Amino acid sequence: MGSAPKRTRRGRPGYDRETLINKATEVFVSRGYDGTSMDTVARELGITKSAIYHHVKSKEELLHLAINRGISALDSAVEDERQRTGLTALERLRAAVHASVVILIEYHHSVTLLLRVRGNSDVEREALEQRRKIDDKIRVLVAAAIEDGGLRSDFTPGLITRLLFGMVNSITEWYRPSYPVDPETIAEAVTSMAFNGLEA
Repeated sequence: MGSAPKRTRRGRPGYDRETLINKATEVFVSRGYDGTSMDTVARELGITKSAIYHHVKSKEELLHLAINRGISALDSAVEDERQRTGLTALERLRAAVHASVVILIEYHHSVTLLLRVRGNSDVEREALEQRRKIDDKIRVLVAAAIEDGGLRSDFTPGLITRLLFGMVNSITEWYRPSYPVDPETIAEAVTSMAFNGLEA
């Protein structure tokens, strides 16, 4: 009885769907999405273009998958903190900001890509809408913390939200995996700097 035929794998070994999305996200960030063709992605990954199309139908689908990883994680983190019981509004807000920093670092390339989209396609416009929804959730927490007396009331919830996430999002500009401080410490530094200056 002969041995069973060997199964062949498409594309470069190890480049399953998840790895492809991770690597393509890095290429989009380093080269810019608009200026990156699928030929470029294939060349950077060392695989054929047909190997990419085995997993996705188009460059736009690849962008959607790349962005969605980070935004789904961010939304889940913020929503989890919003729903926590037994905490004040300020404590929930602090926890949401802390969690957002950790997620941003964990999904660094995906969130960086998200922050760079400008609404030039349906995929980008959808991503911007998802960003707005997360901002709205944070703004609601900020407003509740002001109402409870946990935050100073001379700044509007919208302004505080922009200031908080301006600081959080700026991490994408300087953070690298080789940075000699762990994500939890960075998250604690951000929340301490932000809220020690905002607490009533």
